[in-house]
Amino acid sequence: MSKNNYIVCLLCCILYACNSDENTIALNATLATLVSSNDIEVDNVIACASGSESDENSIIAYVYPRPEATDIRYYETSNIDVDKNDYSNYQRILIESTDFFNGYLRKFTRNTDEEKWVIITFFEEEKLHLSNPIRLKHKTKPTEFTSQVNIDLATDNMPVFSWQDEVFDDNAIYFQVVSDSDNELLSGTYTFEKQFQYYKTENVVLNITMGTPPPLEAMSSYNFTLMGVSEDNWVNLLIQKEFQP
Repeated sequence: MSKNNYIVCLLCCILYACNSDENTIALNATLATLVSSNDIEVDNVIACASGSESDENSIIAYVYPRPEATDIRYYETSNIDVDKNDYSNYQRILIESTDFFNGYLRKFTRNTDEEKWVIITFFEEEKLHLSNPIRLKHKTKPTEFTSQVNIDLATDNMPVFSWQDEVFDDNAIYFQVVSDSDNELLSGTYTFEKQFQYYKTENVVLNITMGTPPPLEAMSSYNFTLMGVSEDNWVNLLIQKEFQP
């Protein structure tokens, strides 16, 4: 084989490898490669994943990108039967994140018929920050989508939201978002309890709200979104409900 033919053959092999699995980068794309060349912070990215209401083979991974976050990336394993803590098992998938709550959060939508482990990364202050491993369960524990939430409007402009677990009761924490009619996030909070009052933070264990949210206006429309999240960061329960205080 001539030198020129060898080069052409090599380039064809590389192109095939890069396109053989929905934008997977085949060369030096493991998370271990990225980790080895950067200072890292582990367990410092708020992220989780849910199923899709419209497609049983799709998952949606959500991430809170702090204001200084850059270069948000999605990594996944080939299956669930690997060591979730071994970064060499994670391959980068070239999918773009899109806006969630008008960019306050970001999300990756991925079509996969197999359950896997996922890690989301971004850079902040010259360090690589990594989420905890996220266990995809869209086949064995599909996310339940519902509007079932109790909204107590007895206190003016400070509704109390309460809910119950549905089919799956292994939720470890609950993420609540109150947003306006334009889908702008007003408050984003986490509780261990199945209850949250806008805007009281006595039972809030993690708060991603920037500043103090505005008071709710009577007769205006708002949205309440809740995610019930398991210890391995899978969203068992996703509630969405429009309301007027």
